[in-house]
Amino acid sequence: MAARPFRILGLQQIAVGGTDKARLRALWVDTLGLAATGSYRSERENVDEDILDLGRGAFKVEVDIMQPIDAAKKPAVHDPALNHIGLWVDDLAAAVAWLTAQGMRFTPGGIRKGAAGYDVCFIHPKGNEATPLCGEGVLIELVQAPSEVIAAFAS
Repeated sequence: MAARPFRILGLQQIAVGGTDKARLRALWVDTLGLAATGSYRSERENVDEDILDLGRGAFKVEVDIMQPIDAAKKPAVHDPALNHIGLWVDDLAAAVAWLTAQGMRFTPGGIRKGAAGYDVCFIHPKGNEATPLCGEGVLIELVQAPSEVIAAFAS
């Protein structure tokens, strides 16, 4: 493999799905004490989610609790319950270009704004003949790290 032109810095998020976001909120916010900091709703992505924070500063991890807008439609954000993990990356465009050249399969949509406002791109959980590299059963979100996160991981 060619030299990797990017670094994975750390865990940015985990996303947990269920058919009843109120039950997820009761667990993660009311019982475990995570702070709700935002929400996101997308008909195209079939998701109604709350954004929660765990930790502080550059090492804060986002916990997204999600339910489908329509449980009969795709994507099924509640199945599996651990929907995806997000990884901070220092240069998202370079990562996507390099990984594509290596044969990585991405989900449709390319680089775009994610629920929390960062540029994101998703590695597909399953490979295919044309693009055999994949998340090996896990949907992986690559998230462009802001400058303060890049600096914190460098120190």
